[in-house]
Amino acid sequence: MSRPLKKISSKKRVFKEPLQAPKGVHDVVFPETVYFSKLEKICEELGEFFGYQKIEVPVIENKLLFEHGVGIDTDIVEKETYSFQTKGGDWLSLRPEFTSGIIRSYIQNGMDSWPQPVKLWTWGPLFRYENPQAGRYRQFWQADFEFLGSENPVTDAEVILLATKIVKAFGIKSSFIEINSIGCPECRGNYRKALKAYYRSKTRKLCPDCRSRLKKNVLRLLDCKNEGCLTLKKEAPEIMNYLCKDCSSHFRKVIEYLDGLNIAYVLNPFLVRGLDYYNRTVFELKPGMPETGQDTPSLLGGGRFDYLAKLLSGPETPACGFAIGVERMVEMISNKNFKPEVDVYLCQIGDTARGKLLGMLEEFRKARLKIGFDLGRDSLKAQLTSADRLKAPFALILGQEEVLREKIIFRDMKTGVQESLNLENLAEQIKKRLAKL
Repeated sequence: MSRPLKKISSKKRVFKEPLQAPKGVHDVVFPETVYFSKLEKICEELGEFFGYQKIEVPVIENKLLFEHGVGIDTDIVEKETYSFQTKGGDWLSLRPEFTSGIIRSYIQNGMDSWPQPVKLWTWGPLFRYENPQAGRYRQFWQADFEFLGSENPVTDAEVILLATKIVKAFGIKSSFIEINSIGCPECRGNYRKALKAYYRSKTRKLCPDCRSRLKKNVLRLLDCKNEGCLTLKKEAPEIMNYLCKDCSSHFRKVIEYLDGLNIAYVLNPFLVRGLDYYNRTVFELKPGMPETGQDTPSLLGGGRFDYLAKLLSGPETPACGFAIGVERMVEMISNKNFKPEVDVYLCQIGDTARGKLLGMLEEFRKARLKIGFDLGRDSLKAQLTSADRLKAPFALILGQEEVLREKIIFRDMKTGVQESLNLENLAEQIKKRLAKL
């Protein structure tokens, strides 16, 4: 019999209302945790198949890393990065993205001396001060893949292929790539002049942010989601007309590889991505078909960043990669095609049965059966309710009488039909029934 909980001392402060998580952050709870784990496992397995090694980079980095890497005039650094000064006077930032940190680690750990190319992937939370909305949080999760050390256009296609494989393996049946080339610094220099000339006479029609961007970084105007700015963008110059011979050839080969792989794609001449380190190929993956999904949010995005390592005082390292928005991926299939989290749920009635089941757990573990149980519960009805919640196909019910007879009641949770099974080799009996589902 359980003892009553002690009352909170009257001297301790009691909040009038329960404390809530800060605005813009969220708990990952069941069943979302199942999908998070599934996606991470897919990333690990496909990443390993494609030759990627797992890396862990710090949650906090030097503030200058993102200012120099991502770009001081980008919205991410200018408006969204959480930065703070330590007691020792250092300026640090919570990581708003992974790529800069991975390149910093590549340089710091001398990975340029490793056999090339170096393929790295990671998984974890990132932080940006954004307006919370569906699929967009201030603490959010990403999976990130970086292919370092190759400038060949086949690398771009391989990276995109991996992205599509992960999305398909996760259960999203149809998707397509939006793709563009933003060229090299020389290409973009000419393109920036053309963009400035186009927008200069339309300054009054721009939103306040874009008026500032026109002076600082005109490419960022193409990222703006303001309706008025979107309308103006339709008639803006397209960067394809400003690509140099090498960049044009590189992009043409990427497209040829995608055609050969039968990967659905759409050319988006205004796709630039919101980070300054990108060059040449940039892409995003969206769910659905090209003719219907172009207005839907992207599930992942990436591109080339051949100059980032050198920008961060490292060796010249051509590179390409992408990042997956975990929450958005999970929202796509959440509560759809949910598979049982447990193979069988163990129910008990009475102390004798509790002790017996406790001793049987190892048998189920060795048989690699996923089981559910709550030995602290007395009510059989409550235990069967838990079995339903976990979508267990079967339940096993053990009472004092069954213990004495070396038997257990097997219940089909779908039909409600029950039968008596021997306790000997019980796990193998359950596995045979699972194989028939």
